[in-house]
Amino acid sequence: MNIIYMTIIISLIIGGFFLVLFIFLVKKGQYDDVYTPSVRMLFDDEIVEKKTEKINENKPINN
Repeated sequence: MNIIYMTIIISLIIGGFFLVLFIFLVKKGQYDDVYTPSVRMLFDDEIVEKKTEKINENKPINN
């Protein structure tokens, strides 16, 4: 029975350690996304091109 109490206490200590470590790293900015903002502009251009293609398809050609 003592081993169950000991494993519960050890798991709570390890879980608490990782929780404190996670909170510390989030506050430090470790999980900030620095890649997506630089690539977002490229994705927006593709969406704009698709919209302009649809607009051009609907216009009649005057020859």
